[in-house]
Amino acid sequence: MGSDSSGKIRVVIADDHAIVRKGLVQIIAETRDLDLVGQAEDGHQLLKLIEDQRPDVAVMDINMPGKTGWDVMLQLKSEKRKVPVIVLSISAKEDYAIKFIQVGAAGYLSKASAPEQLVEAIRKVAGGGKYITPELAEQLAFQLDQDAEKEPHERLSPREFQILCLLASGKTVSVIAGELGLSVPTVSTHRARILEKTGLKNNAELTHYAFRHQLIE
Repeated sequence: MGSDSSGKIRVVIADDHAIVRKGLVQIIAETRDLDLVGQAEDGHQLLKLIEDQRPDVAVMDINMPGKTGWDVMLQLKSEKRKVPVIVLSISAKEDYAIKFIQVGAAGYLSKASAPEQLVEAIRKVAGGGKYITPELAEQLAFQLDQDAEKEPHERLSPREFQILCLLASGKTVSVIAGELGLSVPTVSTHRARILEKTGLKNNAELTHYAFRHQLIE
């Protein structure tokens, strides 16, 4: 991935909390080879920024209103857009990180990470690499060896995992269909596959399972 005519890496950021965005802006402003070319409060704004600015790297939060970080990743994947995305999360849980890496994220960082780690991550993914912590790398390697022993939710496709989390948060099939731009029968089919793969019987059990595995907060 390249940079602009000044040799700087062009970055866009997205987070619905102004104080977090301010911190990201400051980190980028204090780093000579980085150039902030836009900031967004939600996923819709981020997608427009990516289209308009063609940045070298996008840095985004997971939990944003309207269109979440997960929704953004799935849309970028479906549209085959090549911008490297670094995901920021309040959670350092490997489950989340692995799912995002699987759908194409170039990096994953906890919001508790040091600013130097973010700068290192931006530089690495702008150069075409992936940025994952040693802990996550170990977990990914372990998963490759332990496919047969995966937790039920780890066997779900990215779309099924997304719908599991939405169902577990109390949303109905029709609401989920509207949010994701899918038909009700399609979401119902996904729900049936989720129940089959996890061995659960209904939405109440899905919710209990998701809380037990800390898939929703």
